[in-house]
Amino acid sequence: MNIALLGYGKMGKLIGELAEARGHQIVGKINLENQEERDLIDPKTVDVAIEFSQPEAAVDNIKWAIHHQIPVLSGTTGWLSNLKEIEELTHHKNGTFFYASNFSIGVNVFFKVNEFLAQLMQETQGYQTEIEEIHHTEKKDAPSGTAITLAEGILKHLRQLKNWELQGDLPVPATSLPITSKRIDPAPGTHYVRFRSEIDTLEIVHTAHSRQGFALGAIQVAEWILGKKGVLSMNDYLSL
Repeated sequence: MNIALLGYGKMGKLIGELAEARGHQIVGKINLENQEERDLIDPKTVDVAIEFSQPEAAVDNIKWAIHHQIPVLSGTTGWLSNLKEIEELTHHKNGTFFYASNFSIGVNVFFKVNEFLAQLMQETQGYQTEIEEIHHTEKKDAPSGTAITLAEGILKHLRQLKNWELQGDLPVPATSLPITSKRIDPAPGTHYVRFRSEIDTLEIVHTAHSRQGFALGAIQVAEWILGKKGVLSMNDYLSL
């Protein structure tokens, strides 16, 4: 499989290393410094594009792949205000687009556990809900895409919460779900979901020990996505 890496930071480099170890070829390594070289790539030589760049580059990278009929998967966060536009373009071009806020298999199981717990807690009184996430200092967006996905899973089931809010200096309203974002090196990523009461605290947590789980998950999705069409997600890949 020939892969174009749209984004070649730490994550892109690790994806490239693991992909080559699995017998794949890297036919393009694009980052902000050589963005103009993307348009020199022959689309006919690319089987799939893996997009892990920056929020300011993600939309253009994804559009480039879709316009050239290249299946593309993206793990970049911080650009989702444009997601509907990308989904509409994918359908219009009969293309293939896969987005996940996190490609780790463990995290996606964690998402489902989070939703199940939220369903149970809807019928339980006296608990306050919160999310805390810790990432390395190079991560620019806060809260993380993973934290937002967790929040959305909770909001689907806890009807007393209307939205999520990033925790700042002022208290978050009782009708909002607070997310605390911390940036500490060298943490690859830890996410806590807590339900607190005067009596006890329920907590579920996912801790990434390295970026390898995210990178390997992206490669496995890239292998799976070939021959498929439409807007896809980890629910499709894992049949959750």
